[in-house]
Amino acid sequence: MNAGGVERLNPPPTVRKIAARLTEAGFETWCVGGAVRDALLGHAHADWDLATAATPTEVRSLFSRTVPHGIEFGTVGVLDKHGIMHEVTTFRRDVQHDGRHAVVEYGVSLDDDLARRDFTINAIAFSPATGELRDPFGGQEDLKRRVVRAVGDPSARMVEDRLRALRAFRFAGRFEFEIDPATWQSVVESAPFLPRLSRERVKQEIEKTMGQVRRPSRSFALWRKAGAFTSLIPELDAVPDAAFKAADFIGTPDETRRPELALARSQNRLTTLFLDLRPADARRVLVGLRASNRETDSVSQQVESWHRVGAAMRAALREDKVTDASLRRWAADIGRTHTADFLKVAHARWCAEGNAPKIGAVYRRMVRVAYRDPLTINDLAIDGSDLMDAGIPAGPAIGKTLRRLLDVVIEDPAKNTRDTLLELAGSGGAS
Repeated sequence: MNAGGVERLNPPPTVRKIAARLTEAGFETWCVGGAVRDALLGHAHADWDLATAATPTEVRSLFSRTVPHGIEFGTVGVLDKHGIMHEVTTFRRDVQHDGRHAVVEYGVSLDDDLARRDFTINAIAFSPATGELRDPFGGQEDLKRRVVRAVGDPSARMVEDRLRALRAFRFAGRFEFEIDPATWQSVVESAPFLPRLSRERVKQEIEKTMGQVRRPSRSFALWRKAGAFTSLIPELDAVPDAAFKAADFIGTPDETRRPELALARSQNRLTTLFLDLRPADARRVLVGLRASNRETDSVSQQVESWHRVGAAMRAALREDKVTDASLRRWAADIGRTHTADFLKVAHARWCAEGNAPKIGAVYRRMVRVAYRDPLTINDLAIDGSDLMDAGIPAGPAIGKTLRRLLDVVIEDPAKNTRDTLLELAGSGGAS
């Protein structure tokens, strides 16, 4: 653990103001959760969550701008002066659970609230008012030991919420920690029950792993070792290790980057998991995980392109026999708007397999030709009407001629002129 971590326990003024308002009203209030953990580790952190003795009704009465965000579980979103929402949750404990959702009761202590949390490293609280750290389960020591350990009885924690097994894999990968042996055993025992989780929750956990973990292969190796893939996504249980390792070479999305760039990077990481599946199987798995139509189409298309051109592209790159014409053919096959992402995904996979060809210069050339040169029938200098005017009968012959003209133009873009294409069409050179 970073020795200066305690000094970094410095919630922003807006969070301190919310905590102070609750405290002044007589309600004990603490910062809890990931921000406390990350600060102790010396990591960057963003969202500071608060736990308080105030009930949701009392919280809403103290603040003019609130959102009933998870209010059935005791959480109210309090908006600060900048419109940023901060979660304020009433101290609670579980009185009934079904493996994913719990019935909770209020009127309990902070220690009771911390006792219901998943892992000791997430069960540390900080008081903005006094600077006190509350750590009843040894979370700070586990941070120093670099261990993910369940709070209390690990078997009980996994039964209460099956998602905790997947969270253990993510935290172990994100912080490069080991999982405590007793906790690991409970995770393994929990694996057959993971299908009780909603598919959306499983997909979200994969997305968080891709977004937060610098080397996702570490987390996904734990998925496989524990039997989570067997239970949840058996299609991914048999893929080679390189399928997991490839995402390591794409990089973790930076929360400070533009959201659309972070989203594209996470999707590229996700694509690496599916390259060994048949395109139809990849699509079926994504649909089963409730991926959006856009994401399903995009990933499936990249998988199809990988099966069509991946091997040929790698061979040409290794032999250093890459012409602009070959780049245009590949870009036409992959799709203009998918070319850059495909190259990132393909190169990541080659790196994971070892002895990857260098693609820096080729990447720049291929992206340039993808947006500069004609790659589709719509890019041709003539269309079907021009061909019919030239005497080619309507029907299949039009499409056949256009496709052959496109082949000519992909080989030599200089021929993409109206006169040249009509001459080729009329002479039979493209029919």
